[in-house]
Amino acid sequence: MEDDVSLKFRKQLLLIDENLGAEDVAALKFLCTDLLPFKKLESVKSALDIFQLLMAEDYLNEEDTFLIAELLYRIKCHSLLKKLGYTKEKVQKCLHEKGRVSLYRQMLYELSENITNEMLKEIIFLLQNCLPKRRKTHSALELLILLEKQSLLTEDNLQILEEVCRNVSPDLLETVNCYKRTKVPLPQQENTLPIKESSLTHTGDIRVFACPQETSIKSVCFNINDNKGANLTQGFSEMNLELPGEFSNVENEFKKMTSYKMDGPHRGFCLVINNVKFDGSLQERKGSCKDAGELKRVFTWLGLDVRTYTDLTSQEIKDLMQTWQRLQDHKDRDCFICCILSHGESGAIYGKDEELVSIRMIMSYFTAKQCPQLAEKPKLFFIQACQGKDIQCPVYVENDARIPDPSSMQQSVSPSESIPEEADFLLGMATIDGYVSFRHIQQGAWYIQALCSKLQLLVPRGEDILSILTEVNEDVSRRVDRWGTKKQMPQPAYTLRRKFIFPIPRDPPPSQQH
Repeated sequence: MEDDVSLKFRKQLLLIDENLGAEDVAALKFLCTDLLPFKKLESVKSALDIFQLLMAEDYLNEEDTFLIAELLYRIKCHSLLKKLGYTKEKVQKCLHEKGRVSLYRQMLYELSENITNEMLKEIIFLLQNCLPKRRKTHSALELLILLEKQSLLTEDNLQILEEVCRNVSPDLLETVNCYKRTKVPLPQQENTLPIKESSLTHTGDIRVFACPQETSIKSVCFNINDNKGANLTQGFSEMNLELPGEFSNVENEFKKMTSYKMDGPHRGFCLVINNVKFDGSLQERKGSCKDAGELKRVFTWLGLDVRTYTDLTSQEIKDLMQTWQRLQDHKDRDCFICCILSHGESGAIYGKDEELVSIRMIMSYFTAKQCPQLAEKPKLFFIQACQGKDIQCPVYVENDARIPDPSSMQQSVSPSESIPEEADFLLGMATIDGYVSFRHIQQGAWYIQALCSKLQLLVPRGEDILSILTEVNEDVSRRVDRWGTKKQMPQPAYTLRRKFIFPIPRDPPPSQQH
């Protein structure tokens, strides 16, 4: 029986190893640096090598596989957790008691995830007198290990790290500062600090670094990518620190750190492509001009420089994307937004010449490689177009109705396939794949009108874009045509690494202006 368990365990490790690439192995090695000797880690070539070392040190065995689950969770390989019988949520719950990766190591890994190739070159240049000349550094993780080996970087000595971050990127420096603010002495075997009642400025516990509420959209109509950027807040919140009142302001500072920078001299450009009339059999999109006008008013109110284009052919859309891709002015902007209103099919929209343009192609013009001026900046795309010909029908629910099993319901295709495989993108689709979206010929499209309405309502309350899109989903999902037979469900997908929060405008929303 024991042999069967051992064999099953080793098969699990083998399956995980087969699904991890070289970068994943490098990340695992780095996260295990506090658990395993440098010398042994240097000889590691695969994930299996790491697993063998962890078993030799009694960190890992058939009965306790949590360390592997934690490591996979830290490097965002959530799909592999199920091979160990875990889910992302289950790991999060257990980290408080079982987590072995230190906050210091989490902070360094967070930094490495956010250091771009350009930043790495700058850092290496600044540290050229400290680094061995015989060795070339290829990654941020390698650089951090080198600094640790030379004792230039330790848990208690972050001076050189702070200095280079200060010169290269304020965002990187804020990650280090945030770690320093959380570095408080903890009791030997507890993760909470007792608080004297007299030290509280108000009744009740003060919880600092409360885990930011995730926008979790998991119904049958939603299949959103996990945020691929590292979230250091999650790691800190797992400590569940309870601190006196004077520390409570740190939570606000941390919120600022986990949000995209949106305080530059210019907010950014917003393109609105409004295809109304078509050259062939596609019908005129009556009511779309109302949508385009509303988008222009709302995004202008939010501080963006809005440019509207009407009735573009497929080639003109590609040419326009190429023109904006090359624009140097993005460098001084906080973000980029593109709204497309047209007819469409699965994963594509129509030009006025009735030729399809892939949504993925449109977005790929603005990846960090293609448009370096927008690297690390949020890029939002909103698509108002059908994604097929099927019509969603309403489900009538009575108070005592039995809730259907989600596994028995039809699963939709995620728009995540349309998003470039890199960070800082958001794609808001008016409808799920394969279905039509609806537009009133006078009042405009359900989705665009709900989006504009919720932006005006919730931006002044300080809500982030994912929370706003959740409200948009709720709004649109409750709408129905006059015969009560047609419904619509929008679907967002994203690879944002941080919260995207519009600064609150000074002027009242357009809907309140006369």
